Amino acid sequence: MHALEKRNSPINTFVDSVFDKNAADFWLQKVNPLWSVHQSLGKIVQKESTAADTVSLTIQCNRHFKMGQAGQHHPVIVECQGRRYERTYSLTQLDTRHVLLTVKKVVQGVVSSWLVEQSKVGDKIEFGQPYGDMTLAKTSSAMVLLAAGSGITPMYSLIQAMNQPQINSQQSVTLLYWVKKQGDEAFKEYFEQLAVKNSNFKVQIFYTQESHPDARLNDEHLVQLNDLAQSMVYACGPSGFVSTAEALFENVQNFKSEAFSLTPVISNDIGFVNITLTQSNKTLAIPKGQSILVALEQQNIKPKHGCRMGICNKCACNKAQGATKNLVNGAENKEPGNLLRICVSSAQTDLVLDI
Repeated sequence: MHALEKRNSPINTFVDSVFDKNAADFWLQKVNPLWSVHQSLGKIVQKESTAADTVSLTIQCNRHFKMGQAGQHHPVIVECQGRRYERTYSLTQLDTRHVLLTVKKVVQGVVSSWLVEQSKVGDKIEFGQPYGDMTLAKTSSAMVLLAAGSGITPMYSLIQAMNQPQINSQQSVTLLYWVKKQGDEAFKEYFEQLAVKNSNFKVQIFYTQESHPDARLNDEHLVQLNDLAQSMVYACGPSGFVSTAEALFENVQNFKSEAFSLTPVISNDIGFVNITLTQSNKTLAIPKGQSILVALEQQNIKPKHGCRMGICNKCACNKAQGATKNLVNGAENKEPGNLLRICVSSAQTDLVLDI
């Protein structure tokens, strides 16, 4: 019996012997866009506006899709103008077959613009494996959620997970959410209704670019938080916002954060350095102070990459020689033989990379 269980099904045996997987998927998806031998695929079944330049897509997934934990990120692969693009988004599980993808349009963002403006019901999306550690902790301590802009999506996923019927949580949850203007806030009605129904949930939304702007995250916001040292704190937003949160909450033992976009540190770096790519056997001149990934792409070199924000490590490579600077926090890396995330690193000296 055990041996029989290990055998492939007749269909899979036929597919393996007659087609390669990509060819099989091509023909299967002529019949049903979600059919695949190995790909994790989804189909948009509903599209609605959530906030200014923001949409929420309800996506039906096939059997290969693996839903990550609430708060994790998924690589999302779409085809725009004949090219495949991969970006990273946080998903919310709706049921066993459907997820919610909420996207805000980014200026000059190819994927976000396509998802917000051009995607339609029936369009196909491919998913990668989930990653990230900003997940629910097994604790009854109070939770503080700090979100700016699109950083609200993993927080929404965490809150949804906490409010599932099988989780009878009495945790105190405080959500502090920063956006630019009225209308930019996503899920506002849901958060306000939840606050009315659940006395343990509190939400405040701050508007930083109105005529009477609210203050950005600062130490005054900590005053209203009770028992902060024992709280579980999450922060997600642009790297500048996350860096501020990390500094303000440095004495909090339980702190998790992720930055979804790169806001480079102020840099006076000028000039060029040489970068030697050992696998490609090429030496190129790239500018200081610029993301190594972007600099290589501008010279038609296409290194492997994923999130473009220093989380997924798909772009990590060995740095054999040279010095670099982290574009998020300014940290310098001068030691040889270190792994380097080229999406959030700039060259300070000549480099030798295993690419």
